[in-house]
Amino acid sequence: MKKKKIIINGPNIISGDINISGSKNSALPILFSTLLSSENIKIKNLPNLKDINVTIELLKKIGVNIKKENNNYIINSKYINNNTYQPKLINKIRASIWLVSPILIRNKKIKINKPGGCNIGERPINLHIYVWKKFGSKININKNNITIEIKKKLTPQIIKFNKISVGATITAILFSILIIGITTIYNSAQEPEIDDLINFLNKIGAKIKKIKNKIIIEGVKKLNGGKHTIIPDRIETGTYLIAAAASRGKILCYNTNHFFLKSLIKKLKKCGAIIKIGNDFINLDMKNKRPKSLNIITNPYPYFPTDLQPQFTVLNCISNGNSIIKENIFINRFSHAIELKKMKADIIIKNNTLYCKGKKKIYGNKNINGTDLRSTISLIIAGCIAEGTTILRNYNYIYRGYENVFKKFKKLGINIKKKI
Repeated sequence: MKKKKIIINGPNIISGDINISGSKNSALPILFSTLLSSENIKIKNLPNLKDINVTIELLKKIGVNIKKENNNYIINSKYINNNTYQPKLINKIRASIWLVSPILIRNKKIKINKPGGCNIGERPINLHIYVWKKFGSKININKNNITIEIKKKLTPQIIKFNKISVGATITAILFSILIIGITTIYNSAQEPEIDDLINFLNKIGAKIKKIKNKIIIEGVKKLNGGKHTIIPDRIETGTYLIAAAASRGKILCYNTNHFFLKSLIKKLKKCGAIIKIGNDFINLDMKNKRPKSLNIITNPYPYFPTDLQPQFTVLNCISNGNSIIKENIFINRFSHAIELKKMKADIIIKNNTLYCKGKKKIYGNKNINGTDLRSTISLIIAGCIAEGTTILRNYNYIYRGYENVFKKFKKLGINIKKKI
């Protein structure tokens, strides 16, 4: 059986405007957090993505009532069952780890497969385990699954993370909301998606304050119903901005928020891009100029995001000058660089650092393979700006994080098509 592939004929100059979708990384924890309420919750701006659809299916399997009305989702988690938590669905997404805290609060026990997700290096769940143990949970871990049980009354705790983790911060928030008393989380993640989750939970009755990297939660007896609009996806926005800069083109991203992308916008301006921002738009124009190479160091928000590192690597490949990219979040996030070398990019990888010598051109290759969500989208950008034809296989990862991606790329003038 022949595998599906993408064929891109380049080079292309990106030009046009696109509507940015709702944030995947905000929507996922909010969906799981609805398990803590027994009333109707309406969510707007939920992106149509594989990870979102898997989460909705997973919630439905345990009894959550979810209806779609126009572009809104009405969710009611009053009744949930104790059936097995669908191992095949759990294994598909990393976000399934956020099922644990709400189910523990409601049912006092859960047995669940270890979560899945993209293969971008070691992604341990030790900080999640730290949270559950801190609240007195009994945990048994074997090769394939985890059993967690609450055997005593839950009391508020002081949570101190030795490393910033978005996922573990969410786990701690979801565990603490319905525990009467004050729980404090130190060294918490500061991402906009954390703020969006907190804003949503406060709308439905939670009492959460965030002061820089400290979160204070005053437990409440119950959560109510309500409605919420998911924030724009900053990583999707950044991806298209970088793609336009790499192609020496111009783009208008609307229904977005420039405040979430300060670190990227600063870098793109240094590359030579002309950027104008408004309340809900970002306009980038490279004026058909070759970008300047820039050094990048990935770190937790508000610093440069790891989820934009592969895309910026492509930009540096065709920029003027040499650059160094240091990856501080994941230990195996340079799989895209191996593929870029097939396209004649001048790249050397040493441990967690990538050294790149900018070239005027990279060249299409008919044997390019995606390995995870962000690597795959970066290789599409590379195919867009490369001389000649690029054939990309294993591209299905992009459906995990980019809504209507082919429609948007075609609107921007990219010669791209899917073929079996």
